Amino acid sequence: MYQLIKPLLFRLDAEKAHHLVTGQLSWATQNRLIRNFISKVWSFEHPNLEREVMGLSFRNPVGLAAGFDKDARYLQGMSALGFGFLEIGTVTPVGQDGNPKPRLFRLPADAALINRMGFNNQGLPGIRARLEEKPADLIVGGNIGKNKATPNEQAVDDYLTCFDHLHPYVDYFVVNVSSPNTPGLRNLQDREPLTRILGALSNHNQKRTVARPILLKIAPDLSDEQILETIEIVREQGLQGIVATNTTISRENLKTPWAQVKNIGAGGLSGAPLRNRSTAVVKLIRNAAPDAFVIIGVGGIMSAQDAREKIEAGADLLQIYSGLVYRGPALVKEIKRELSSEL
Repeated sequence: MYQLIKPLLFRLDAEKAHHLVTGQLSWATQNRLIRNFISKVWSFEHPNLEREVMGLSFRNPVGLAAGFDKDARYLQGMSALGFGFLEIGTVTPVGQDGNPKPRLFRLPADAALINRMGFNNQGLPGIRARLEEKPADLIVGGNIGKNKATPNEQAVDDYLTCFDHLHPYVDYFVVNVSSPNTPGLRNLQDREPLTRILGALSNHNQKRTVARPILLKIAPDLSDEQILETIEIVREQGLQGIVATNTTISRENLKTPWAQVKNIGAGGLSGAPLRNRSTAVVKLIRNAAPDAFVIIGVGGIMSAQDAREKIEAGADLLQIYSGLVYRGPALVKEIKRELSSEL
């Protein structure tokens, strides 16, 4: 069905198409009968897909990556499509509009997207209210960041604020210091600021009656040496693992004409061109870190084969975003069918 309407959607601005589809899905799944029908059509579960990771029980390892549902508006709908878990955000303490539009672009020749959204989100109060109504059996991660107006020297306060407000409602956290679309944010990946932020969150977490798993999301543009150093920092600060990877600023080996790419301008590239580097990062982390170190593999998963590559490289869980745009919800079911016979 999605492939029938995809040509029409691709005639629209990418961000408008996103809101149209997700809005209709959200509206439809408010009805229990429709929600159950959608779930029956798209879901595929199997005991071989079940995972115990970070002390959480996942019905399957296929998750929705952060950025798709920034404000926790589509929890019912995306759960009905068969995802094993959802990651909301990136959430900042204060709502912000993000970067000027247009800011989301398709590269169909490359099965890729370029975005420079800029952490557009409603802010903590509205998001927290929606999380209070989330399905009881749905695992939700909270991807947290800093406001654009917050100086890097004060960034730790924004991360702690998000942590405190979302702690009762999410099952795990992901610290986002790797988006290329907030000026200066990636500077927080350097050892000193990263250690300060992760250390503060870890200490804060341990004071809670219930500690939540915390992971770090990293950029694919880090060198292998920087990734190895980041693994060391993550382990030293007591985090559970890494989400590999965020979008890339690279524009190498694209099929899309360079003039078109240049005209689009800045932003993070996702989709098929990111697959090889993201998988290589997953493999590097798995070879360098202990078995208990958690890896969520994300980047360029456009088929069941791509998903299998991530698992074989060492990912414990998977996330998709661009693949959903190009393949539709059938991709989720396809991946799960394939992995059910592989795990």
